[in-house]
Amino acid sequence: MATKPGVAQPTLMKRSLALSGHRTSIALEAEFWDVLDQQCTVKGLSLAALVGQIDAARPPARPLASALRLYALAAVRAG
Repeated sequence: MATKPGVAQPTLMKRSLALSGHRTSIALEAEFWDVLDQQCTVKGLSLAALVGQIDAARPPARPLASALRLYALAAVRAG
């Protein structure tokens, strides 16, 4: 993907956590992590628990990072 001059590229932040007993790293933009962290607080869950729920509910063909972004988008839209 070509970049446009003067347009800032998003910075991905990696976080590591255990899912189903396996360590994994997920890279998302900071804004998505912010929403996921807020959802953890609202739901009283750890980040690993929330990501585990999202992981279990996603279609097999959808990448985990994509599922997390869609979850965050839905949370923001729901208010």
